Amino acid sequence: MADVSGNWLGTYWQDEMPTRFEAAFVQSGNAFTGSILDDNYLGEATVNGDVIGRSISFIKRYLVTSYAPVTYTGTISQNEDYMQGKWNIGSRYSGSWEARRNGDNLIVDLQTRLEKETLLTTSKNL
Repeated sequence: MADVSGNWLGTYWQDEMPTRFEAAFVQSGNAFTGSILDDNYLGEATVNGDVIGRSISFIKRYLVTSYAPVTYTGTISQNEDYMQGKWNIGSRYSGSWEARRNGDNLIVDLQTRLEKETLLTTSKNL
């Protein structure tokens, strides 16, 4: 079972328009809770969900701006640093979403990739 505890940065798309979000999840067994802050007028939401294997599903409920719950489903990557899927509000609205772990791990990952690219470039020039 994947572990989604921690901080995530993500994007969801509605009508081909991206919205960035920050999420913080705490997982216990298969269940997790958390909060999401959208980078638009919708603001903060609470989250309750489940992780089964590499599958994730959760319900997002905005605190102030909207009473309609948003259902998210998706898949978590093997190394548990990326997830993606679909969201919907009933049958009327839907779109795709993705999220990556936030924090020092992303910086370390970027530095590792840059070092590998530099080594490849150097070895090709020799």
